Amino acid sequence: MVVQALAFYLFAAVTVACGVMVITSRNPVHAVLFLILAFFNAAGLFVLQGAEFLAMILVIVYVGAVAVLFLFVVMMLDVNFAELRSGFAKYLPVGAIVGLILLVELVLIGGSWVISTETDVVTAAPTPDTAVAHNTEALGQLIYTKYVYLFQGAGMILLVAMVGAIVLTLRQREGVKRQKIADQVYRSSEDEVKVVKVQTGSGI
Repeated sequence: MVVQALAFYLFAAVTVACGVMVITSRNPVHAVLFLILAFFNAAGLFVLQGAEFLAMILVIVYVGAVAVLFLFVVMMLDVNFAELRSGFAKYLPVGAIVGLILLVELVLIGGSWVISTETDVVTAAPTPDTAVAHNTEALGQLIYTKYVYLFQGAGMILLVAMVGAIVLTLRQREGVKRQKIADQVYRSSEDEVKVVKVQTGSGI
C-alpha cells in the first residue's frame, strides 16, 4: 500500500505540474509536449485504479493521435503567437472574474454532492469478478453483446464525420498538379513519347 500511495502522489503531482506548464508555456510546442506527459501520468493513475483499458485508450488515442496531430499542426502553421498574446493584459480582469465565478460554482457543486442511495439499482451492469474476467475482457463482452448496435452506430457517426471533414476541407486550387490515375492508365505512347532526331555533335 505504501508503494501504491507513493506512486499515486508521484503521478498526481507530475500531472498537475504538467497541466500548469501547458497553460503557462510561451512556446506552443513545449505546451504540447507537457500535455503528452500529462496524458502518460494520467494513464498511470488509471492503472493504479485497476482501469487498464482506460489507460491504454488514453495513451493510444490522445497521445498517439490528438496530441501528436496538434503538435504537427502547431509546428506546420505559421502562427504569430506574440500577436495573439498582445491583448492578454487587456482582457485579464474579465478572464479573472469569469474564472473566479467558475471556481465558486465548482466549489458549491462539489460541496453539495451527495451519492444517491439508488446508485446500485441504476447500475448498467454488475462489476465482474476479477478472478473470472479482467476489466478489458468484461468491457468487451458488455460492448459487443448488450450495446453492440449502439457501439456500431457511434462508429458510423464518427466515420461520417471524418468523411465530411475531408470533403469540406478538400479544395480544388488552380496551379496545383494532381495525379489522375485514369489518365495515366489510358494514355498512349504517341501522346507521351516524342522522338527527336539529334544531329551528331549538336546536342539536345
